[in-house]
Amino acid sequence: MADTAGDAERAAGRRRFVVGEREFELDGRPVRLLSGALHYFRVHEGHWDHRLAMLRAMGLNCVETYVPWNLHEPRPGEFRGLAALGRFLDAAHRAGLLAIVRPGPYICAEWENGGLPHWLTGPLGQRVRTRDARYLRAVDGWLAAVAPQVVPRQCDRGGPVVMVQVENEYGSYGSDAVYLAWLADRLRAWGVTVPLFTSDGPEDHMLTGGSVPGLTATVNFGSGAREAFATLRRHRPDGPLMCMEFWCGWFSHWDPGAVGTGRDDAAANAGEGTGEGEGGSAEGSEGGIRDAEDAAAALAEILECGASVNLYMAHGGTSFGGWAGANRGGALQDGALLPAVTSYDYDAPVDERGRPTAKFWRFREVLAPYAAGPLPELPAPLPVLGGAAEARLTGWVSMDAVVDGLGGPEVWSGVPPTFEELDVDRGVVRYRLSVPGPRGPYDLRVLGLRDRAVTFVDGAPGPVLCDEAYGGPDTAGAVAGRDDAGLLGPVAGPAEVELWVESLGRVNYGPRLGEPKGITGGVLHERQYLHGVRARGLRLDAVEDAGAVAGLAFGAPRAGARGLHRGSVVVPASGVGDALLELPGWTRGFVWVGGFPLGRYWSAGPQRSLYVPGPCLREGANELLILELEGAAPGTDGPPAEAPRLIP
Repeated sequence: MADTAGDAERAAGRRRFVVGEREFELDGRPVRLLSGALHYFRVHEGHWDHRLAMLRAMGLNCVETYVPWNLHEPRPGEFRGLAALGRFLDAAHRAGLLAIVRPGPYICAEWENGGLPHWLTGPLGQRVRTRDARYLRAVDGWLAAVAPQVVPRQCDRGGPVVMVQVENEYGSYGSDAVYLAWLADRLRAWGVTVPLFTSDGPEDHMLTGGSVPGLTATVNFGSGAREAFATLRRHRPDGPLMCMEFWCGWFSHWDPGAVGTGRDDAAANAGEGTGEGEGGSAEGSEGGIRDAEDAAAALAEILECGASVNLYMAHGGTSFGGWAGANRGGALQDGALLPAVTSYDYDAPVDERGRPTAKFWRFREVLAPYAAGPLPELPAPLPVLGGAAEARLTGWVSMDAVVDGLGGPEVWSGVPPTFEELDVDRGVVRYRLSVPGPRGPYDLRVLGLRDRAVTFVDGAPGPVLCDEAYGGPDTAGAVAGRDDAGLLGPVAGPAEVELWVESLGRVNYGPRLGEPKGITGGVLHERQYLHGVRARGLRLDAVEDAGAVAGLAFGAPRAGARGLHRGSVVVPASGVGDALLELPGWTRGFVWVGGFPLGRYWSAGPQRSLYVPGPCLREGANELLILELEGAAPGTDGPPAEAPRLIP
């Protein structure tokens, strides 16, 4: 249904934003974009107004957001929730902010698959992000779906949108100029009239690979503004200067030893190592912490160059729902798997819970002289949980029952099908195969495992296996090059083997983008491939089908055991507010509160609790679902799992 009232209201405030010879111009006057990244999909909608007001109070006049394709088109032609983008842009307009939209199709963002749908990267592989005809058809369908949320909200129609990005950091990935030109043409064809732009690292090969003639080119960096802009000027002698991603913090990976990706100069800029975030976020979500004074000095240098800036991130938020992506280590991003944690606090000036940090106050001081007038006061803090509340577990059902009840159809195949072939975006796949016999106890090895497998032989638990190029703290996986990668150990035949494979997040950056998940290279017994595999996938969104979950045969609770747990947590009257969820003694899985998907927890750390937005809770009983994928390792002496609890 057309928003005719909104269209009329916006039309009354039409503005003209153009790219001048040296500056951006708004209604004929020079304007410096002081922008901050805030992803609407990483912030509960009930908190949008508060977070946008925090950006205004910091001294910003613009907000930037990505748009994740895979979130909004989980299956081909099945669009979900895209109207949220329009509502967010309307909220930005009400807050008095301009807006920059980056619709992809690729977004990186430490987001699953860089925003690309699994149903596209599965069959196409490295043909994505090129002129491949099948890929372009899918992208055009995506742009057609996004356009109605963006086009009516452009500033020349009375809305806040002043710029739209073409692709994203393409020069860090490819060099298909035909593809980039096509993408710009299609954005125009679907009604985008505001300036288009590209953003890339300040390197010659990145700018030559990612820029489009006639479009504004911007650069991304964390420090060294003068050098970065000098590089940009070699390629673009004219036009405004802008740092489209000023990395004022950094993200975190599961396993405290896996911080930093080698991506451009970011690890050095953000500061390597671990530590407590300045403002505090999900407890223990340490990552690349950047000193507030250092970040403020780098921001001041950008502004002293006369440039516009977009703080990445102004407010990071949370990768709810298991949508956190993964990186590959090494200078060229082709090494060990580094899955991102659920918290996207990013050591940003506004922390995961929406609170100002020391960095916020320093940035406010730096930005204030560039503001059009006095900066607004901060909005009132949002309420927090009134007191700790322990959950009561009421039922448990095994992983087999969960997959059989909520999963897709079981597929019989000669070789193990991938997640993509089973239409699993986020979740697990149960592989069953037989070792013929009689035969001796030869080594059984999983080739191309992505990413983690809980194993059973004739019903008895085996080792936990991991990606051949990843070594977690408690796995039989390996760092790159080790001989025991994917090795289950000696298995005599006949035997029945189960491999429960979990994706830890698809790669979101670099040449390994789009790689498949699951068992991608087969299963060897000695040198013989084991054929004849039964596979069944479970998508995480299946757990959000309340009717289907209600049909499972829950038994007595078994805290911390593998399987799906049901319970409730009671929030007292007048006690509703933001909270953290602790799961002491639990190993790894996903949590839903009141039907809202909080994301992945993992005892490997560094993140030790999950952020629970206040709008997810209500006074009285709140339903709790926990999908525990591993359970306590056999024979371990760790503390027993306790009841989950909410804390302020």
